[in-house]
Amino acid sequence: MLVYGTKAVIPVEVEIQSLRVIQEAKLDDAEWIRVKQEQLMFIDEKRMNALCHGRLYQNRMASAFNKRVKPRQFSLGQLVPKKIFLYQEEAKRAFAPNWKGPYVVRRALSGGALIIVEIDGRVSTKPINPDAIKRYYA
Repeated sequence: MLVYGTKAVIPVEVEIQSLRVIQEAKLDDAEWIRVKQEQLMFIDEKRMNALCHGRLYQNRMASAFNKRVKPRQFSLGQLVPKKIFLYQEEAKRAFAPNWKGPYVVRRALSGGALIIVEIDGRVSTKPINPDAIKRYYA
């Protein structure tokens, strides 16, 4: 988009006058310099316009995504099952369950991750993402 409709000129040709550029323009040196400066200012304007458009697009996409996101809040001591992912050993069987547990929420970390423990008290070594657990209804 930045060079659409014009011939591409490498940056070296802008600073050092090449024979091709001078012959195409058919301008004297002062006017050629003025035209090139205007073109460079136009390129900077186009770049800024593209940058602003990109940021606005990212903001629109983020707000559209965040409208549907429902934050999950878990309290300490709450029972939760943990999802068994396809790459885990428990999911290799044909009729394997999708959830494992229940576990007890022991601690909530600042980024939203949770430390969970099994019912018998064994602590999980890794924090778990709240997307991989859900409320347990007993």
